[in-house]
Amino acid sequence: MIEQRIRDVFVDAGTAGWLHAMPLHRTPPGREVDVDADEPVVMASVYKLVLLVALCRRFEDGLLDPQSTVRVNPASCTPGPTGISTFLDPITMSWRDLAASMMTVSDNAAADVILGEVGLDAVQRLLVEEDLTGTRIIGGTADVAATLMRETGTSTTAQAFALISDNDEVRTVSAYNPVYTSATTPRDMTRLLSLIWSDAVVSAEQCAFIRRLMGMQVWSHRIRAGFPFGDVRVSGKTGTIGAVRNEIAVVEYAGELPIAVAVFTFAARADLALPAVDAAIAEAARLAVTDLRSGRL
Repeated sequence: MIEQRIRDVFVDAGTAGWLHAMPLHRTPPGREVDVDADEPVVMASVYKLVLLVALCRRFEDGLLDPQSTVRVNPASCTPGPTGISTFLDPITMSWRDLAASMMTVSDNAAADVILGEVGLDAVQRLLVEEDLTGTRIIGGTADVAATLMRETGTSTTAQAFALISDNDEVRTVSAYNPVYTSATTPRDMTRLLSLIWSDAVVSAEQCAFIRRLMGMQVWSHRIRAGFPFGDVRVSGKTGTIGAVRNEIAVVEYAGELPIAVAVFTFAARADLALPAVDAAIAEAARLAVTDLRSGRL
């Protein structure tokens, strides 16, 4: 049974895991792969895809010009390993370029600037309107960082993340609990992907923009690693915080229906690098997609 094989992959990597995969553009819906797909899971930076859709709705409604610019000072941004917060000088960017940075390198600072413009209420409305009932977003990366510092008794984001990545420190933080932080389900995320790939969540032009950015993501160590072939397109968004490592993606083989897959994990360890868990995400996605492809998509 494919679900048991995937569970074994997670166990061997020392991680809990949740997965949902399904072919897109099929009516009625066909076979799916379900590994606890309705269980709440921590989103981490996967939430940025929802935020991007909300931003694109503002573009479509004429409330925000995607080419208008905003000035951002890195010194006042949420710290992060990539993007604007690593810069030394203030920059001016268009809203659509901010979105590109948010998606392609998972830029936390760009995401917080976008959330400040879009507003949490608009994000929540999107979830309700699209029947993403298992998804709840309570804030952005700045909110997560502030909560982590408070809960760990640290004074900087770097100190807080170093502490939750230290396996000798036993700490329970809300960032690891889907009850207290932004959360979703694997099934909700494949539903969101299906809406994007069918031009149903926003206009066809804006959905194409979202798909383009997802296809430009630089990280290839998770789901992409399961499909190391030149004729396979993987468009995804990762999410990482301590022991949490996730990715949702659409895998497209030439001439076949695309397949949406959402993989969420929570590892027994919280090291900064967990290649075994990343490899498990790739293998779980590969197993799920291969099984669905065998059903003559």
